[in-house]
Formats: sequence, structure tokens, C-alpha cells
Amino acid sequence: MQETKLHSREKLLFFNKDYIAEFVYGGIDGAITTFAVVAGAEGASLGITVVIILGLANLIADGFSMSVGNFFSTKAERDNFEKHRQVEYWEIENLRDREVQEIREIYEAKGFKGELLEKVVDVITADKDVWVDTMMKEELEMVKSDKAPYKTAGVTFMSFVIVGSVPLLSYFFADSGPGIQAQLFLYSCILTAVALAIVGSLKSIVNEKNILIGIGETLLLGGLAAILAYYVGDVLEKVLM
Repeated sequence: MQETKLHSREKLLFFNKDYIAEFVYGGIDGAITTFAVVAGAEGASLGITVVIILGLANLIADGFSMSVGNFFSTKAERDNFEKHRQVEYWEIENLRDREVQEIREIYEAKGFKGELLEKVVDVITADKDVWVDTMMKEELEMVKSDKAPYKTAGVTFMSFVIVGSVPLLSYFFADSGPGIQAQLFLYSCILTAVALAIVGSLKSIVNEKNILIGIGETLLLGGLAAILAYYVGDVLEKVLM
């Protein structure tokens, strides 16, 4: 138990590692969807003001939607765990012999035999909480997540907005000069690529995979989304305008 608590307090940079996955996937989604909006607007030759409005609207609306979905998903997972946990308590109280036999079969399948097997069964069934925890893990293959729904939702929204705002940064400085204005989309591409590379490397750490592969996958996904959005915007601009 103490080891689990220590593990849950481990940090990567300044994040609790328990929530780094939410930050990573919220950031990837935020950057890709916002960059797709920017690319689509550029393809349709829309003005700078329109790009900023569409981008910010996407950040707030999609970020909120994603965080709400994350909240209910995490809450549903915890509620489902508790429901099955209560069922196991009821079965221990009302179907004790059957539950004892299930524990015996579980550890018999692990290689325990004879007196040792019976001793393990006796130890586990002597404590209802240990018994239920064992049934949840070994029989139902369910482990309770320590993640709080409101925290997962908050981290998701924060990362979506922070990383998702990167494709818009160059457009906020459009008044810096005509040279800047002419290259806004290029700067947006560069900034987005950097942001996706950073988040992609974090994704690789979370998934324990090669960092270069993680960065490449993230950049490829973002690039494909941008290309599709750009040409959709270009086609629609020619058809409708």
C-alpha cells in the first residue's frame, strides 16, 4: 500500500505521473484540432480575425467537451468498480462456500497445492476486505483507479487549451509587421510541430516506447489532419465563394 502511494506521488517534470496521460492526450487533441481549424481557414483564404475567432471557439468548446467526457468516463469507471465491489461483499455474506471455492480455484491455478493452498485460502478468507480485493483483482480483473474525475477533467481541459493555443500564437502577433503577416501560417506550422514533438515525446514516456517513434507518429497525425483541413477549406472556398 505504501509503495502504491509513493508511486502515485511520482512526478514527471511538474506533473503527477498519474495524470500525465490526460495532459498528453488532451494536448495532442487540442493542438491537432486547432491546427486543423487554422489550416482549413487558410485554405479557404479567411481573414486573420476569423482564424482567431474560429480557433478560440474551438479551444473552449472542444476542450470543455473533451474534459466533460473525460469526467464522466472516469466517474463511470469508478462507479462500476464500486458496484461490483458491493456485489462481491454480498456474495461473501450470502454465498460464502461458493466464494471460498472460487478463491481455492484461483490459487490452485497459480500452482498452490495441498496444505499450502488451504493455508492461503484461510488467510485470505479471514479478512473480508482482503477477500473482496482479491476477488476484484483475480476474478473480475478490476483495479480501482486513484484518479479523481474532476482532476482528470481539469488536466485534460488545461492541456487542451494550453497546447491547443500554440497554432494561434503567430496570429496574435499579426500586427507586428507585413513580413510577419505574410508568413503567419508557416510560423503556425513550425510552432505546432514543436508543440506536437514535445507532447509526442511525453506520450512515448507514458507508453514506454521509443521517443523518436512517438514524436514521428504525433507529427504525422497532426500533419495529415492539417492537410485534409487545408484542402477541404480550399475546395469549399472555390465552390461556395
